[in-house]
Amino acid sequence: MNAQRQVTVMTHARPEQVAGALARLIAAARQAGVKLRLDSEETTKLSLQGDDVVIVDAEIVDDVELCVVLGGDGTILRALRRYARTEVPVFAVNFGEVGFLAALEPDDLDRHGFEEVLAGEFEVLRMPAIAIEAGAGTLLAINDLSIHRKIGARVAQLAYGVEGEEVGSVRCDGLVVCTPAGSTGYNLANGGPVMAWGVEGFCVSFIAPHSLTARALVVAPNNTLTLSNCGEDAVDVLIDGRPAGEIARGAELRARFEHDAACLAQVPGWSFYRRLRTKFGRLSS
Repeated sequence: MNAQRQVTVMTHARPEQVAGALARLIAAARQAGVKLRLDSEETTKLSLQGDDVVIVDAEIVDDVELCVVLGGDGTILRALRRYARTEVPVFAVNFGEVGFLAALEPDDLDRHGFEEVLAGEFEVLRMPAIAIEAGAGTLLAINDLSIHRKIGARVAQLAYGVEGEEVGSVRCDGLVVCTPAGSTGYNLANGGPVMAWGVEGFCVSFIAPHSLTARALVVAPNNTLTLSNCGEDAVDVLIDGRPAGEIARGAELRARFEHDAACLAQVPGWSFYRRLRTKFGRLSS
């Protein structure tokens, strides 16, 4: 760790929304003797000038004590993927729609200020990921891996197997493989089960299956899932909602559960069930 305390800051695409919170963060960092690192994209987007607290055009490095996110779930997931397999926790204030992974809403900053966050007054939840073997490398999904038929292409035919044994083959528009954290997203929209944080394993659910018998499947954490494209056309692959390539006709990819892949910081006492009630209750009101 650097002698000087340092924190990475990431924000979403609408800088005008986070300006007030960023000013509060800078003030708290100055008081705590912490330097804030913002990369060149953040520097340009936020029109920042460097000073004794703010390091502009900074390389994103592992040698920081915290990553603070001002944004929605997409930005939070980007931060979690960047700091996966490190001990750097990600603390987020929600400036998106749902913000299921966020520790605070903007209005909460009056009760739980950045002073507390920079003092380490938070709990760390270790989150699993889905490790996807793709070519020569491995990609990590914190929420989900999804496969979609291409726009204008025929219905996909996707087969899935566990530990080398085929479980089924389904005509569908696609499928989703999710972690417990991602089970409240695309998986939930598919009719898949909500998996409480702390459950080990990952779920497979189908997007618009052309079948009366296709059902979601929860895969054990020590098993490897194989996904095969048995259709006539290539299918698109997205990781946490972002394009990540395709599976060609006749090709496959493998996915496995990875324990403790990322660290999510949260307000003490903020349980999964309270989060579920608060976030989804707010949307239905």
